[in-house]
Amino acid sequence: MQRTLLPITAVILLAACSQAPETAKNTMETSTANPLLVPSDLPFHAPDFRTFKDADFRPAILEAMERHMAEIDAIANSAEPPTFENTIVALEKSGQDLGRVTAIFYNLTGSATNDSLQAVKADLAPRLTAHGDAITLNAKLFARIKAVHDQRPSMAMEPVDARLLERYYTRFVRAGALLDDAGKERMKKLNEEEANLIAKFEDNILKERSASSIVVDDVKQLEGMSPEGIDAAAAAAKAKGQEGKWLIDLRNTTTQPALAELKDRALRERIMQASLARNGRGNAFDNKAIIARLAQLRSQKAKLLGFPSWAHYVMDDQMAKGPDQALKLMADMAPAAAANARKEAAKLQAIVDRQGGGFKVSAADWDLYAEQVRKAEFDLDEAAVKPYLEFESVLQNGVFFAANKLFGLSFKERKDLPVYHPDVRVFDIIDTNGTAIGLFYGDYYARDNKNGGAWMSSFIDQSTLLGQQPVITQNCNYVKPAAGQPCLLSWDDVTTLFHEFGHALHGMLSAQKYPKFAGTNTSTDFVEFPSQVNENWALLPEVLNNYAKHWRTGEVMPEALSAKLRKAKTFNQGYATTEYLAAALLDLEWHSLSADAPLVTDVDAFEKAALQKYGLDIAEVPPRYRSAYFSHCWTGYAANYYAYLWSEVMDADAFAWFMANGGMTRANGDKLRNTVLSQGGSKPEAELYRDLTGRDPAVEPLLVKRGLR
Repeated sequence: MQRTLLPITAVILLAACSQAPETAKNTMETSTANPLLVPSDLPFHAPDFRTFKDADFRPAILEAMERHMAEIDAIANSAEPPTFENTIVALEKSGQDLGRVTAIFYNLTGSATNDSLQAVKADLAPRLTAHGDAITLNAKLFARIKAVHDQRPSMAMEPVDARLLERYYTRFVRAGALLDDAGKERMKKLNEEEANLIAKFEDNILKERSASSIVVDDVKQLEGMSPEGIDAAAAAAKAKGQEGKWLIDLRNTTTQPALAELKDRALRERIMQASLARNGRGNAFDNKAIIARLAQLRSQKAKLLGFPSWAHYVMDDQMAKGPDQALKLMADMAPAAAANARKEAAKLQAIVDRQGGGFKVSAADWDLYAEQVRKAEFDLDEAAVKPYLEFESVLQNGVFFAANKLFGLSFKERKDLPVYHPDVRVFDIIDTNGTAIGLFYGDYYARDNKNGGAWMSSFIDQSTLLGQQPVITQNCNYVKPAAGQPCLLSWDDVTTLFHEFGHALHGMLSAQKYPKFAGTNTSTDFVEFPSQVNENWALLPEVLNNYAKHWRTGEVMPEALSAKLRKAKTFNQGYATTEYLAAALLDLEWHSLSADAPLVTDVDAFEKAALQKYGLDIAEVPPRYRSAYFSHCWTGYAANYYAYLWSEVMDADAFAWFMANGGMTRANGDKLRNTVLSQGGSKPEAELYRDLTGRDPAVEPLLVKRGLR
């Protein structure tokens, strides 16, 4: 399953066009000489990390907010009659300084943060939110937008212009532009409190990740782990001043990779318990009170805007149009998924019993014994596969190769551009005519000062209106190998790499006039579609045979082994589907609370009741994320985590379309590029899908893919 966080491009564009100035008393803190306030001289105006320091961000953002507000005031107070150009297009052009600075800032706080940047983030979060409110709740500005919107019947508009106008009007209404003055003031207070809580939640996630790392004193406890993994654990411990020990960092998901290898059950239990307890163990990083209040705040905002719950508010502007369709999709799958998971658990227990284990299988045991089941049923051993999945080959000969085959793209690494961390790599994105059309930054290894999970983002979004080409980033959290050792990936890691690159392609191949429609700026329940489609190429023989080569010998993965990989595609899908559905339904339950519901005081009890409601309270299969460390739920994908499954319906159906039409051909790639990837959010998402396949998606291919049919 995917490990994607919200593409930060969406957050940044909202920050650029809906976030807020300080009063004049802060003017002395700014400086016109601040290097962040002007585009860099580097290719495609990529950030020049040599020219600014952490202390430059706060004054730069404050100054950029003031500049942005001056632009907004000029639009709102214009003496000219409102037109599409002087109001809507003018809004699209506004906030470029703020967009540039916040893009750099939020990429750094996600990928290479420190105490100084975190302090600035916490300090500015409510101010940026107030800035957004000062724009979307500006009565004069909205009056001009509404006046243009009301003129639509008499205006001859290009379809993309009409959509831009509609999206601006809808965005302002959804932000509260139609509220009375008292309602607007209430909304501002709720938004400010929410911004502060989110900043604290994110800071706690980052700090708890480091605090929860597992330190091992005796290498014998690491029996089962590969030599490369043991070396990496020793290097990680040494880097944290614990030479002679071994350190296992926790990834952002509940299940941890080491659990599939370690034979020491006590250590496995220790890792799982640490993972499950994160941000809810009563220490300084406990998020339980924060998330309970966030859920309440959002329900109150929804009521203020006329919706029964936050889920109703969010989905009203998505493909789903309301919780009922998303809930039905998930609830219909839950019984079959849970039944499959219980059957899988029985197989694991049978192995434990045959081996005289004398214990009941727990969540900490699942991955280790699932590997044994896979080996017994499919003669497939993860340890036999990993030597063929060396990171550099997967990237160059897999991910990049597939992009070349489908779209004619190539990637040339360059060493002349500054980066924010030595591990970061930069590539020219070269189109079919040999011209570089943007830059791609890859940041692949885990660090304490980096968010968990994997995601795509951008420093610059494509826009012909602004004369911008894309500068795209991709982040993963693979364990950095010890010096001289290879970075060997699991199959899940390979899928993640292809998945996030699918998001990156959405940004790279954007061909839009307006920044609001560039790249991944689509509805959340569509944005995962291109990334999930891109996962499919990893297992196609023409791609797999090009990258799956033994890291020592260069031997191509034997056909017998790759055939086993393909045959085992539905293996463990009861577990995978159940852990995903449990998290997605938790997200929906939190955000379906009404404004009149009492504050949740027992988060654990709320979780248990929600899982029992859907038959997913299975001890051996915990949710992919528990509520207290569920970043998707509380930051970018609030009431939207269902989007992965919603998009996967389209993905499975579209992949069936690809295979029925010749497979991985350049013609099919160009059609995907022309109908979806280049279009961003410039059309309704259902229309984009039909432009590609000529039909609405059917759910049957997904059920087959997940082994539920």
